[in-house]
Amino acid sequence: MELKNYVLGKWTAGEGEGQALYNAITGAKIAETSSKGLDFGEMMDYAREVGAPTLRKMTFHERGRMLKALALHLISIKDKFYALSAQTGATKLDSWIDIEGGIGNLFTYASLRKQFPDETFYVDGETAPLSKGGSFIGQHICVPKQGVAIHINAFNFPIWGMLEKISVNLLAGVPAIVKPATVTCYLTELMVKEIIDTGILPEGSLQLICGSARGILDKVTSQDVVTFTGSASTGRMLKAHENIVNESVPFNMEADSLNCCVLGDDVNPGDIEFDIFIKEVQKEMTVKAGQKCTAIRRIIVPANKVEDVQIALGKRLAKTTLGDPSVEGVRMGSLAGLEQREEVKEKVLELSKSQEIVYGDLNHFDVVGADKEKGAFLAPILFLNDDPFTKTDCHNIEAFGPVSTIMPYKNIEEAIELAKMGKGSLVCSIITADDSIAKEFVMGAAANHGRILILNADCAKESTGHGSPMPMLTHGGPGRAGGGEEMGGKRGVMHYLQRTAVQGHPTSITKVTNVFQYGAAQTENDVHVFRKHFEELEIGETVFTQKRTITEGDIVNFANVSWDHFYAHTDVTSLDGTIFEERVAHGYFILSAAAGLFVDAKKGPVLLNYGLEECRFVKPVYAGATIGVRFTVKEKVDQEKRSEEDIAKGIVKFLVDVYDETGETVAIATILTMVKKLDQSK
Repeated sequence: MELKNYVLGKWTAGEGEGQALYNAITGAKIAETSSKGLDFGEMMDYAREVGAPTLRKMTFHERGRMLKALALHLISIKDKFYALSAQTGATKLDSWIDIEGGIGNLFTYASLRKQFPDETFYVDGETAPLSKGGSFIGQHICVPKQGVAIHINAFNFPIWGMLEKISVNLLAGVPAIVKPATVTCYLTELMVKEIIDTGILPEGSLQLICGSARGILDKVTSQDVVTFTGSASTGRMLKAHENIVNESVPFNMEADSLNCCVLGDDVNPGDIEFDIFIKEVQKEMTVKAGQKCTAIRRIIVPANKVEDVQIALGKRLAKTTLGDPSVEGVRMGSLAGLEQREEVKEKVLELSKSQEIVYGDLNHFDVVGADKEKGAFLAPILFLNDDPFTKTDCHNIEAFGPVSTIMPYKNIEEAIELAKMGKGSLVCSIITADDSIAKEFVMGAAANHGRILILNADCAKESTGHGSPMPMLTHGGPGRAGGGEEMGGKRGVMHYLQRTAVQGHPTSITKVTNVFQYGAAQTENDVHVFRKHFEELEIGETVFTQKRTITEGDIVNFANVSWDHFYAHTDVTSLDGTIFEERVAHGYFILSAAAGLFVDAKKGPVLLNYGLEECRFVKPVYAGATIGVRFTVKEKVDQEKRSEEDIAKGIVKFLVDVYDETGETVAIATILTMVKKLDQSK
């Protein structure tokens, strides 16, 4: 079978003889693939000129719904991927992480659309006042980059590696070219075929290179984004590419790292946390046969508990059945290929020069249901390093398989120092029942890690574990781990957006952002805003209310109704030494009184008050003051119908600007109202 590349809207075979791909369990040839003859520059132009404009015209909400539709389809046919995934050496659990974990990223980023406006761009942060009179302000906006995301992925997660990345760039409005590692690209190709066949993604949004992509970086520009997942040495080489440097191309690197797991000094054999520790380390050594960028490579243990850990971990590893994942009872499959197995063996031999193997053997182990010579099998290898501050190979050499090293520490300071000797990691974990130990470790080690897991009996049942990056949290790390970050919820989307500071008059900035800016022109109409449907309301439309004089009786009555008897509202004898001159009105009363002024009481399109944001009481209001309200349409947020029977509606944010007889603002807030649409079909 010949795998094809998806290029310029069609499936294309490479020229000449392709690279052979093999079943990791049996060694049998699966397929071959080639990318010879592909014009990478033409592919990028196609993405920029065909895919990118269509994606940029879509709003964040439309892109999110696109991801949701894709996720729903893929999860409905997930069984298609499991059979092929097994040929990579993956167990059912390994495949679940890759397949359903990858699709889960699509679901997560689809939901993330709700944190963005129903616009093609994003307004970022607060307005910056740039002048005394308020006629000159600044506001940051974020727009999609006008290039393409180039994803160069590792072999260990052929599906998750792709979906975790494209879910982010597609939500941002940027197309992608995916280059999976060739050794397992047959699984990526199957996934891309299913994605393309749905027709859900706009043409040009996704292209696939199954063979070599050598030379692709020669074609990138400053509007493109390159991501790389793999070895630190390869990543550094790509990051230093002349074109990456000259064009200032954003380059995100996620490199394999020497992650660690620390056992707190408070934990003893027999404790729940001790069992959690042993289970977590064993799991991270054997899931995906240790082929995870987040796998535990260094096991940092109190010196007086090294023997206990060695014995307990050895017993648990001995129960891990190695073999063909299709055979009942097999808990660990093979590495992804024979080449990977030989690389791991070489690293194990290097590590053996400075530390002792206390469990496992490179050559003598049993395999169930398969030939261990034909398949890429390797048994778990556990080292003991009795002097990790002197014998430092374990902090520099990574065997990318089921290999880890136990090392002792005397105190928490040493544990932190050992963790840092990895020179930057994607993740570390500490298992402790003492939160003060956890805090000291986190404060000491956080600068060297992208993620830290604190694990104890309270969270173990629901914990996603040491080695599981989550879409809403940053995945990446400093130093050896690459210095980049992926996912991270909204943060991840920002990597594909250009942040631009826009300066001008509030009216101009309002027009650009579709968000009312304080000081912008306000329009008043004969029809009250509460009498208008969602579509009929315009940004900047304002109701200038009648006015009301606040009395001392108002203050006393509100105190009695609310039970808020704070001294400044009720005890004039206690005001000495305070900022108040006399009995002051409750801030919440002023806001309530404002509502009485701006609300139109009749039944109409407004369905309910949805919430309150950014409420500030900026000037004291005393009895005798007269207040009025400038009630302005600030922003409109569309909402999608959950069902045909659902009411079509949107959220309207109103700026409530309460001012006194001097014209000065005394309170300001944003209220959210749910407003019915005129067109109930949308």
